[in-house]
Amino acid sequence: MSQKYQLRLWFTGLSSTFLVLVAPTMAELPGSKLLAQNVVSQNLEAASYFQQGVMRYHHQDLPGAESAFRQALQIDSNIAAAHNYLGNIMLQQSRFDAAVQEYAEAIKLNPNLGEAYYNLGLGLHKQGQADAAITAYRQALIINPTLANAQYNLGLALYEKGQANEAIAAYQQAINLNGNNANAYFNLAIALQEQGQLEEAIAAYRQTLKINPDNAVAYNNMGSLLTIQGQTSEAVATYQTAIKRLPNNAEAYYNLGVALYNQGEFKKASSAFKRARNHYREQGNTEQANKVEQLMQQVAQMQQPKQPQVSQASTASEEQASPDELPNLDTSVDTEANPSKTPTPEEINPEEVPFSLEPSPALRQ
Repeated sequence: MSQKYQLRLWFTGLSSTFLVLVAPTMAELPGSKLLAQNVVSQNLEAASYFQQGVMRYHHQDLPGAESAFRQALQIDSNIAAAHNYLGNIMLQQSRFDAAVQEYAEAIKLNPNLGEAYYNLGLGLHKQGQADAAITAYRQALIINPTLANAQYNLGLALYEKGQANEAIAAYQQAINLNGNNANAYFNLAIALQEQGQLEEAIAAYRQTLKINPDNAVAYNNMGSLLTIQGQTSEAVATYQTAIKRLPNNAEAYYNLGVALYNQGEFKKASSAFKRARNHYREQGNTEQANKVEQLMQQVAQMQQPKQPQVSQASTASEEQASPDELPNLDTSVDTEANPSKTPTPEEINPEEVPFSLEPSPALRQ
């Protein structure tokens, strides 16, 4: 039997899909500009305390803002906007139960306050109540269809519930409202690739990187999809761009090695694997570093001429190992020690290539 080596190649991936919620700025009332145009209370003292609360809130004096808003409500308990701001303060302090109560009170006083519905959804979402959050986000969008963050967070919640097609629609609408939201493009790409819409996913990853050229996972996932599509040269270029932007990106070096291996460029592949191993070591990821080290040794052995050896267990009907599953993280593949037999992109099974399914880094607030 000819000598064979088990070669395990993997793409950037996580053991399971999880939702990470992003938080730039919370949706809120426009502050002092609103005060100049709208009367929040007929009581001038209550209105004055409310305005003090807004100013302190925007100066990040949250305790002072909370005190001012509560004084305003003691004088006039019908100021819905004060409850909305109090909810924002509670939310920033991770007092989610209290935040939800404040938003509910704001909605009770003013059912047309779209921001309060949006913020209620945010608080419920952070409590892990995705279904209730979806309802609140949708109500916010009925009142104000232009709330881009509500569409974005709605997409996150729908994705969390496994409703991929609905999540895709929400992300697309969020992008229509705010074309500079790199996280929306990124999450859209992940949902599309999970649905098997690879061309659309690649396009969404391109838009992600156009807005945020430092998204390492987007580079790796796009390169993986390009490899599946048979565009290995473009995949190589993608990983090389990732390395230029992020020189310590071990996964990009690794995936570059995989792509070069698939092109039969073993020497270049070994060089990329070596850099990947070194970066994994620098990161303290000894498990991955050891895997890459083993892979480097196996690839080096594959480049050495080997004489066929017949073993007692060998039979005439024994099949030659197929490299079709080479990039599969979970499958060990026997590869014949013959450098002339090189897997091509067409031989890669798209269903066997895992990706990093890590939606955007936070919940839009």
